Amino acid sequence: MREIVLDTETTGFDPDTGDRIVEIGAVELMNHLPTGRHFHVYINPERDMPADAFAVHGLSTEFLSDKPRFGEVAAGFIAFIGDARLVIHNAAFDMKFLNAELRRAGQPTMPMSRALDTVAMARGKFPGAPVSLDALCRRWGIDNSNRTLHGALLDSQLLAEVYLELIGGRQPDLVLVSQADTRTADGAASGPVRPRAPRPAPLPPRITAAERQAHAAFVERIGAKALWSRHAPAG
Repeated sequence: MREIVLDTETTGFDPDTGDRIVEIGAVELMNHLPTGRHFHVYINPERDMPADAFAVHGLSTEFLSDKPRFGEVAAGFIAFIGDARLVIHNAAFDMKFLNAELRRAGQPTMPMSRALDTVAMARGKFPGAPVSLDALCRRWGIDNSNRTLHGALLDSQLLAEVYLELIGGRQPDLVLVSQADTRTADGAASGPVRPRAPRPAPLPPRITAAERQAHAAFVERIGAKALWSRHAPAG
């Protein structure tokens, strides 16, 4: 299963009032494990950067002035995410911005059902506890010391680690196979495991008569306190 863990940085809180995306970061998971593939781009928002937003991510109007516009990176972004599920922290925020940018670029928008919201997952798992990305990193000892400012690629990498913990660690699909669900080598069900019947005749002993006699003499030399004497069958 392919999933994309994604984060954006923006000029503000609402695309309906003119705010724009200025950075997208995304990392690829395959069967819940990072593949090393990622997508990262800074975007010229074609507007000024409010001071409050700059304080969050540190991306200035000057820095972004020579970066591509969203319409120039839209095809690459769409190709990278493909039809994978999107894993996003506070998904409603990022999806609203992404769909506003896709609509502006003349591209198809994405249904909200495509996104998995890790904020909702964390609130369900830890009711009443803080569920910010930093708080969840602290909970699981994930190193976020480089996160002095928000950054879409770094945050998506941290979120990928948080997401794997939310679903039970790096091997969430690893379960013990029950006796009622064993499989043959070709994948066919083989039915419950039953204990094997006793052998019709016991296997011949591998110890020779001479070895048995030598062992008995050794135990006799040790005396009555020999361990073997305590557990030897009565005969």
